[in-house]
Amino acid sequence: MYDLHIANKNYSSWSLRPWLLLRQLGLPFSEHMHPFGPGSNWQSFRTVSPTGKVPCLHADGEVVWDSLAIAEYLAERHPGVWPADAAARTWARCASAEMHSGFATLRVVCSMNCGVRIQLHEAERARIQADLNRLDELWCDGLARFGGPFLAGPDFTAVDAFFAPVAFRIQTYGLILSSQAMAYADHLLGLPATRQWNEEALKEPWREQEHEDWSLKHGRLLADLR
Repeated sequence: MYDLHIANKNYSSWSLRPWLLLRQLGLPFSEHMHPFGPGSNWQSFRTVSPTGKVPCLHADGEVVWDSLAIAEYLAERHPGVWPADAAARTWARCASAEMHSGFATLRVVCSMNCGVRIQLHEAERARIQADLNRLDELWCDGLARFGGPFLAGPDFTAVDAFFAPVAFRIQTYGLILSSQAMAYADHLLGLPATRQWNEEALKEPWREQEHEDWSLKHGRLLADLR
């Protein structure tokens, strides 16, 4: 049994990745929620994570921090984290690493907030276009190479978990990609586990003002579904 420490489902894109991976693989785990508070959460998160950040996985006396490290830890112990096919596995690792370290402008302009719908200002749409172009190219490349419906083939793997927060951003901010890429995002959002995350995010009683303000900094609020 794993213990996964996460932050608010409404805001925490990093937490979504290992949570969704564990759920999709059917691995048993206990979820430990640590809601964001005002200001720095470093000190409180340090009680479960050496970096003062979540997600963090506790397993068999080991503490595994960072979403990519968690994926690799699980891959050493369970099949299905990465594709079995060598070429697909290489591609999936490259794409996951690119997501882990890249798409900085998209992250800044379109912070994760499951419960709202926002119309971006035109200037902000222009700022993220290069990231959207690369995202579209990457998704379509994986789908074409490995036949879908997931990025690296017929089965959900870690690379899909790493891009799941982007699917939520597409939904929140009304982002437009090619038809193939949009169909993939819809497929991710339609998974039972992803729907569960979204439903639980909308039911959360917590509001963290810094996250709320940041979501509205770059666009106009259209709806609040919480």
